[in-house]
Amino acid sequence: MVIEAKKLALPDHTQLPESDGTFVKNFQEHPQSILLTDSILPRLQEIHPDGYFCIGQDSGIYWRLTEPPERGAEAPDWFYVPNVPPTLNGEMRRSYVFWQELIAPMIVLEFVSGDGDEERDSTPYKGKFWIYENIIRPPYYGIYEVKTASVEVYQLVADHYEKVLPNSSGRYPITPMGVELGIWLGRYQNVELPWLRWWDEQGNLLLTGDERAEIERQHAEAERQRAEIERQRAEAERQRAETVEQENDRLRERLRALGIDPDTLD
Repeated sequence: MVIEAKKLALPDHTQLPESDGTFVKNFQEHPQSILLTDSILPRLQEIHPDGYFCIGQDSGIYWRLTEPPERGAEAPDWFYVPNVPPTLNGEMRRSYVFWQELIAPMIVLEFVSGDGDEERDSTPYKGKFWIYENIIRPPYYGIYEVKTASVEVYQLVADHYEKVLPNSSGRYPITPMGVELGIWLGRYQNVELPWLRWWDEQGNLLLTGDERAEIERQHAEAERQRAEIERQRAEAERQRAETVEQENDRLRERLRALGIDPDTLD
């Protein structure tokens, strides 16, 4: 007798909790996520002209079924998944359900708010480091600590994470994305901190939309000033030529008063 196996109906992102009820731990984490996303978007749009990628910011990655369901999820502060649609059935993702899509994030970033033990915890089936290394398996895992102005980057080699050494600029190449990850001391959203940021492979900082707009504004202002200087120069030249012509006219009048025709003079 053949017994037909009952098909297991696994929940999708609309049936799983999108939050465990906790809140962001500090005021820096949300701006940090926005900074990473805003500055990397033009690069990802170059990599994915079809728009097939998604970015999670403090969003859940479900990797196993548990009760309650949210215990089977990790919620990285920031992650990027290539080659998946940004929406599902026209609906924004509530979470990333690993058993449905199977494509691992390219990079996962955690922002340390405590002592960093949670982000480095290798306890099987419990610790973040162990889950990322053995289950979700993003090729790159970064641990950012604003208090120490540092970031650790790990790369998946065979079946384990190996710590990546920084390059001569002190940054970490994320080769598949064509970028480098590092620390930038500067002002963002009116706060000066050692922020986690992207650079391109030529060492150029990837700018946010506001930064690009400010540079364009500065270029436009410089062009306006250049045009104004040119206008003033042309006006000065016109006035100089007019002054010379007036002097010539006066000289001609004096010559005529002396009975000399200036047009006959060589």
